[in-house]
Amino acid sequence: MGKRRFWLSVMIFAVVGVWLGNSAFLGPQPSSDPLRLLAHRGVHQTYPRDGLDVDTCTARRIYAPQHSFIENTLPSMQAAFEAGAAVVELDVHLTPDGAFAVFHDWELDCRTDGSGVTRQHTITQLQALDVGYGYSSDGVTYPLRGQGVGMMPTLSDVLAADLPGPVLINVKSRDADEGNALATRLAEAASEGKVFGIYGGHIPTQVALDALPGMRGYS
Repeated sequence: MGKRRFWLSVMIFAVVGVWLGNSAFLGPQPSSDPLRLLAHRGVHQTYPRDGLDVDTCTARRIYAPQHSFIENTLPSMQAAFEAGAAVVELDVHLTPDGAFAVFHDWELDCRTDGSGVTRQHTITQLQALDVGYGYSSDGVTYPLRGQGVGMMPTLSDVLAADLPGPVLINVKSRDADEGNALATRLAEAASEGKVFGIYGGHIPTQVALDALPGMRGYS
């Protein structure tokens, strides 16, 4: 009985120690309210995540839409803030004519009526596309088709839109030139307070962060 009580006592002390060591009340209290919600690409269409791989076209496997918002557009960002988001994440690609197109995919084929690599198209070409073209829950009906024509914004459009909160910028490429261009654009746009941070491809992200002292981010 003595040994049993001894080991029971050891187990009890171990459990209590683990609980105390992981209890929030023992740690320092935050000095401000926690960040509540980061909205990925704004209010977007959702889809089942089973069986996903790097080449999966997620637009072709959405659930039946409960709303008409299209990711990475200004209406979807505005709606995300109105729903309580503290920050909206968006994706950028530097175009040949020097704009930053706000669009997630490396290629256009999945979500739009265009094709090819996103960053190889001018912003005029990109803004002529329908960014709701490819969405379908059954492969037969396309409920957002026709609703996204001309709705791909530039980063400048987003920064000028006077949104209720800041954005987190995801750099999709690995090119240093894109980091330099992004830093220049943000400096020109007087983006303080409008950009929560930058993340993404190591080289361009680090270049941008080095050129923008005080900017949050990680590569």
